[in-house]
Amino acid sequence: MRRHAAIGLALCVLAALGCSKPAEYGGPNSGGTPGPKIAMVTDVGGLGDKSFNDSAHRGLVEAQTTFNAHVTVLQSRSAADYEPNLSTLAQQGNQLIFAVGFLMHDSLNSVAPRFPKTHFAIIDSVVDRPNVTSITFKEEESSFLAGVLAALVSKKGTVAFLGGIDSPLIEKFAAGYSAGVQSANPNVKVLVKYTGSFDDVAAGKEYATVLFDQGADVVYAAAGKCGIGAIDEVKTRPPGTYVIGVDSDQDALAPGKILTSALKRVDTAVFKLAQSVSRGKVPAGLIVLGLKEGGVDLTPMKYTRALVPAAALAAVDKFKKMIVAGKLVVPSTPDQLKAFHPPTTP
Repeated sequence: MRRHAAIGLALCVLAALGCSKPAEYGGPNSGGTPGPKIAMVTDVGGLGDKSFNDSAHRGLVEAQTTFNAHVTVLQSRSAADYEPNLSTLAQQGNQLIFAVGFLMHDSLNSVAPRFPKTHFAIIDSVVDRPNVTSITFKEEESSFLAGVLAALVSKKGTVAFLGGIDSPLIEKFAAGYSAGVQSANPNVKVLVKYTGSFDDVAAGKEYATVLFDQGADVVYAAAGKCGIGAIDEVKTRPPGTYVIGVDSDQDALAPGKILTSALKRVDTAVFKLAQSVSRGKVPAGLIVLGLKEGGVDLTPMKYTRALVPAAALAAVDKFKKMIVAGKLVVPSTPDQLKAFHPPTTP
């Protein structure tokens, strides 16, 4: 694996912080020299998830505005759309095509060799092909901070994790969150449930209802579009009951009821890679982005910061500094979580 071929992009991020008739649109912004042709295939959650896919799309929109990129987006209604969508975009002559989501791993691994002159990028998975850039994130790090915050804000002593599809990717969120809770207050209980989907809003609301009814007063929803259902449910709950959003800044979706959002800067990664195409050079290999690189973080908590004890905010900041300095390695798997020993903060 060419793990170091894309160091330049990682440094930029640090500095910048044809099938079932899917939706399609594109075109350069008005005026100026036409830029590169860039496209993306959404995961099944599609645009409007206010989370993962929307974050990637913001990066494309920024590319369109900033350097006149011609942008096309194909939405996937099911996994059967992945390979035809990727192939269609390659046939259309796009110079860079994003496969947004780990579920597209096998499809991209099949398509990429058939279009060796087209460069692809995949988010949240690793496809070892010479014309593919793989971008992954240390979601466990921002999830850890979310867990610290949840444990220190909880009044009931019970918090929860609501995942989408039970998979190695979502296990990173769950492991980091649970480790953060343990590190802040080992007496706080963590409930865990999975919706089995990334796009079932009703399931997100149903499972969030169960978790709140079981005593949780903070629910971290790392479940794509299902999280919208959890947010809808928390609006009906009494003060002091929160959801933690994911991927995008979801705080404004329910001001004062979303404690924070665990950001994953897919938008920045997409924009920076698109920018490299506009400059005529696209790095291949693997890029990994965590807190240190500005790839993940928590929101500034615009609507809830005043509700959180100063000591809790200080604890989050201390743990963040430990992670960035390499003094704390956050678990990213169930086995690592079992072996994890909460650190002592300075």
